This record gives sequence, structure tokens and C-alpha cells, in this order.
Amino acid sequence: MPTTELDTLAVNTIRGLCMDAVQQAESGHPGTPMGIAPVAYTLWQKFLRFDPQDPIWPNRDRFVLSEGHASTLLWSLLHLTGVRAVDPDYEVLGRQSVTLDDLKTFRQLDSRCPGHPEYRWTSGVETTTGPLGQGVATSVGMAMAGRWLAARYNRDDFRVFDFDVYALAGDGCMMEGIASEAASLAGHQQLSNLCWIYDSNRITIEGHTDITFTEDVAARFLAYGWNVTTVADANDLDAVARAFHTFKAETERPTLIVVHSHIGYGSPVEDSPKAHGSPLGEDGVRTAKRFFGLPEDEQFYVPAGVRDWFEQGIGARGAGLRTAWENFFTSYRASYPELADEIERIQRRKLPDGWEAALPDFSADPKGLATRDSSGKVLNSLAQRLPWLMGGSADLAPSTKTLLEFEGAGSFQPGSPAGRNLHLGVREHASAAVSNGMALVKVRPYWSGFLIFSDYAKAAIRLSALMEIPVVHIFTHDSIGVGEDGPTHQPVEQLAGLRAMPGLLVFRPADAGEVVETWRVVAGLRHEPAALVLSRQNLPTLDRSRFAAAAGVARGAYVLADAPSGEPGVILLATGSEVHLALSAREELAAADGIGARVVSMPCWELFDRQPQEYRDEVLPPAVTARVGIEQASTFGWDRYVGSGGAVVGMHTYGASAPLKQLLHHFGFTPERVAQRARELVGARQREAGA
Repeated sequence: MPTTELDTLAVNTIRGLCMDAVQQAESGHPGTPMGIAPVAYTLWQKFLRFDPQDPIWPNRDRFVLSEGHASTLLWSLLHLTGVRAVDPDYEVLGRQSVTLDDLKTFRQLDSRCPGHPEYRWTSGVETTTGPLGQGVATSVGMAMAGRWLAARYNRDDFRVFDFDVYALAGDGCMMEGIASEAASLAGHQQLSNLCWIYDSNRITIEGHTDITFTEDVAARFLAYGWNVTTVADANDLDAVARAFHTFKAETERPTLIVVHSHIGYGSPVEDSPKAHGSPLGEDGVRTAKRFFGLPEDEQFYVPAGVRDWFEQGIGARGAGLRTAWENFFTSYRASYPELADEIERIQRRKLPDGWEAALPDFSADPKGLATRDSSGKVLNSLAQRLPWLMGGSADLAPSTKTLLEFEGAGSFQPGSPAGRNLHLGVREHASAAVSNGMALVKVRPYWSGFLIFSDYAKAAIRLSALMEIPVVHIFTHDSIGVGEDGPTHQPVEQLAGLRAMPGLLVFRPADAGEVVETWRVVAGLRHEPAALVLSRQNLPTLDRSRFAAAAGVARGAYVLADAPSGEPGVILLATGSEVHLALSAREELAAADGIGARVVSMPCWELFDRQPQEYRDEVLPPAVTARVGIEQASTFGWDRYVGSGGAVVGMHTYGASAPLKQLLHHFGFTPERVAQRARELVGARQREAGA
């Protein structure tokens, strides 16, 4: 069969598999993959540097399906190209990532073909997508990480990293604000290794896009500093190939390829919203298959020669590129052993030997310092020992103390891509998504902002937890301690929202010692993200000869100070700055009432919940039901620790604009208020016992 006919047959095979998977599931989005299949096919078969036999080869091109509702397109490609599965330890397995049986169970429980692409579930998926705009924003982080890797590790005689990043986006992605944030950043950074493919089929769930979306997208991207080219017909494979050659030739700008496609191409509902979110129906599938020259009554049909054709294309090309790179890397290792060791550690998410020696010590100090300040000191020390730790802030580094200030740290800019300080601009949502993309390339990113603005980034933070990638989200200005900025800037419900995310470790350390131990835990994470919640105001550095060691952070919560007898009459539980308030209340209870109080510091609820029941009962004895939780935030969630008979000193409003001392008194964050609540609980328990 001539090459052009094999190309057409392969494209139509993809379309047929997509239609059948959606039809069998009686759920899904058939129209988008039908329309854009020729573009995805051309990219994979003729341009993508990707080896199906080793889908985690470090210098592979990355393909991101940002319009994740078209997931059957990716599942079909992974199946037809024979992509191998990879286990959690990054070992390539002998089985296929997506079998034909997997396609037949599309959108069913435990299927390797879920409704949207899921990283770490199906090999060949570079990032979880589905929420529109997230994929393209994540791809910017991938491209930035690629630039940084090339700048640090490439040498004149060895080009170790030069991969490209492709993202396939739809009209919905272009409408989402995060795409604009990320595109603006990518244009500024001149990421010529980044290509977005805009599948402009002009259809969304509500109808044709002209009811809401009439802007000139190409002009917008030109204004961002992108190279823009257009393909008038998605079915014109030669035009599609020319567009990719245009991208490959561009050396100073990211590229946007605007592709005009027809949703549901070849079906009775072509160019209709009906092709977007529901199956075509049996008659519609037959009609479309007849149009494509496929057997009308055969499901999941792969014609003879199609798999061989992919093997001759992406299979042979990818294997050749990967093998050549591995041979090349062997020579690189001989010439640059230390750099090669770093690259191999990055790929396995392993830390350098002796990294813990970088962690500083902080002496006891009644005046202390803000946990944002101690975190900044730890971060700068750690980053010097961990060269692939890098990050920045949403334009707040002087306030979040996340600037790397040691010699050679530098700023990541178009002219200095080896810099490790990222200037992400006032773009919280994109900052988190870009960090996700960098973590997916296996460097260790962090980003920062004020805790109140974590709301802007919540969707991307959630994805870092869902994907199990070790992004560090750093938030300062953690409470009403923000003071005069008022309720718009005083976080109240944000801690509860972050703690509600499965898989996200949320740390709110009480002093510099707990900050060090927090970073000790966080640096070693391989498959979990963390949120560090830090104070703006100074907090005393505790004397650990008087109080328990800060190493208790690793267990999430620990007894910081116990009752003199070891049998507390009341337990005071707190996080962050309120731990010091609890210690003051403990002293008052002992001096004024003779009540022995235990103070429990709870910097990370999630880690505490993972501890054996025996340890949790040691810290919070079930027999001691007089408990007071203390936190300058919503009381939501504290009942799990204080019990139904306990009390919580927390926030029930959005705060107010006033100096910090006035706010603490106004909202009851005083030793007297905490001690009084403790007395009330102890008295109630004594009355119950007497009755």
C-alpha cells in the first residue's frame, strides 16, 4: 500500500477505535479525536522523538493532551504504537501500556483507559489533564525544565538535553485564564522548545463558540511574543507537516499552530455540539465508518499492516534516537561523571549523598524570627547541596523569602536559562501548574505566594496531589497576623481547604526548629507534594532542652510540653504561631489553678493520621477528653482531634483590618482566653465524674 494510503488508513483506524470506545462505554467525547486525529497522527508518526519501548527515556519529546476529554485519541495512539508499561520504580515492563482489551473497557473501573489522562496510572501519559487549560500551562513548566537541564548539563561536545514539548489544546483551553497566564510567561521566556497545537473546531458543550468566544486568538499570541502559523484543514497532512517544520525551525519564540478542524468529522453530527459530549449511537458509528472506508459492523478494528506501519515510523525512529542517546550518555558519563550522576539521581528522584548536612541549626531565641525567614535560610542552604532544587514566587519573593541568594544561583531568563530563581509574575494559578510541569521532568521545583492566594492556585495544587509529584507549595502570611491588610488578605478557610486534599502534606511549623524538620521531611519526598504554611511575624525559637525535640515533626504531631505529673488534666493542641500561645496558657493554668496541661504541636495533620494507633493514643490519650484546639483559622476539622466535648479557639469570621495585637485580643487569641476555655472543660469533666 502506498505511503499516503497507509497514512490515511492509520488515521481512520484511530478514528474508528475512538468511536468504538466511546460507544461501548456509552459515555465520552467522540467528536474531538475524530476531527484532530490527522494532526496527532502526523506528530507521533513523523516528528515526536519518543520510543514506545522506553516511554521514560529522559530526552524524549513530551506530548500533553490538554483537551483531556479527547482521551481516546491518546489511548488509541498508545495502543497502536505499542507503548510499554512502566512500574512505580521507573522500570519498563514487558506488557503494553494500553491493550485492545483496555480500550474496550474505556471509562470503566480500574481500566487503563480512564475518562481523562491520568499520570502514574497509564504509561505514556506525561501529565494528568481534564480541567481545561491545565495541560498547556503544565507544558510551559516542562519546557522551562528542559531549558534548565540543557543549560546545566549540556557541553560543547555533548548535547544531553534538547527535547521539545507539544501540547494539544482546544477552544476551552484557550478560554481558560490559566492558559493566558502561562502563554504570557512562555512568550517572555522565549521557549522555542514549546509548541501548542490549537484544535479550533469552534464547538463547546453549549453550542458554537461564537456565542461567547470571538477574539482573534492568533493576534493574542502574537502579542505574547509567540510564533503563530495556521493549518486551514486538519485533514491536510502535508500542511500539518509543514507547520511542525515551521516550529522546528523557530529558535527564539514558542510556537502556536492554529489548526481548523471539524468536530465529529465524517459523522452525521459533524460540526455540531452533539458530537462533543455523547456517543454517536450505533447508526452514527456505522455511517462514519462507511465514510472512512472501515468495516461498518466490526468493533475495535485494526487493519492488517497498521501496527507494522507505526513500528516502521515512530517505533524505529524512537528506538534509534533513544539507543543513540544512551550510547552517547555512556561517553558523557566517562567525561563528566559528577554531572552524569546528578542526571541519574534526578531521573530516580534521589537526593545527593550527605544532603542533610546542609540543614542549619537555630539556637533558642525568645525574640526568634518569622518562620518565613527561617524557611528562607533553610531553603538557601539546602539548594546549595541540591543543585536541581529551584523555584520562585508569584511576584512575592522578597515577602515569601524564597529568593536563592548564594553565588551562582542566578535568575532563569531567556539569556540565562541556568538560573535557579524563577520570576513567575502575578500568576498564582500558572505558577503552581508550571511547577507541576517542572516536577514531571523530575527537577525539584517550589513556588510561593501568600496563603490567601492559594485559592487562585487550588486546581493546580490538587493536580500535584492527584499525580503524586513532589512539588513544594510555599505560603506565607498564614493568619490574621497579616494585620492591617484586613480580611481580604487574612486567610481563614484556606488551611482547611488544603488539608481536605488527599495526598497533600500541609505543614504549619511553630518555630525555626520545626521549619528545619519540615524541610528534612519535604526534601525526601518522592511521590507527594507539600504545602508549607509560614508566618509573617516573628516567633520565638524554642529551647529544646526544655521542650521536646523538633524531630517530632516527622510524625505530624508530638508532645511538646507535658504536665509535670505526666497525666494531663487538659490537652492544648495547636499549630504554627498558636503553639506559643498554648505554652503561655499552660503556664497560667499551672500557676493559677494547679491544672497540669499537655501542649501538643501538630505541624502536619496528615502525617499524624498515618501513625500507628498506639502512637496517636500516646499523644492524645483517649481518657483525656478535655481538649482545646487553637488555630488562627477556621475551626473546621478540629473536632476530629478535640472530640465532641472539646473546644476550639479559632476564627468564625473573615477577620478585620487592625494592628496584630488588637486583632489577637479582639478574636480571643490570648493566654487568658485559652486558659479559661481549658478551665471550663476541666470543670465540666470533674462535675461529670462527681455525678
